[in-house]
Amino acid sequence: MTAAPSPNPRVPFDQELCGLVLDTAPRLFAVVQVCGDGLADADGWVVAWGLADSDGPAHVIGIDGRARMTLASPERAVRHFAGRPGITARLVWLAQPSAAAMDRAEAA
Repeated sequence: MTAAPSPNPRVPFDQELCGLVLDTAPRLFAVVQVCGDGLADADGWVVAWGLADSDGPAHVIGIDGRARMTLASPERAVRHFAGRPGITARLVWLAQPSAAAMDRAEAA
């Protein structure tokens, strides 16, 4: 049995574009601050979000929108948010995307 031709000739091209997006997507990460790291009552909160390019810089924006940085690496962002006594900072990486869609509703 052969597959019927697609009624929309753009579908193969759209799939190719989605594959291109997945192959070149930056990695998304959060910068979290932690108080009492290693203790039973430790607390943490997100202070910034970032995008890391595979071959270069990381772009970071604080959740309040005031801090915007382009840094040599995501790890450099930790230094900017770990300056207060008793507060440490960490990166938390979101999983690499595994799907892409041409329609916003499909991607949600």
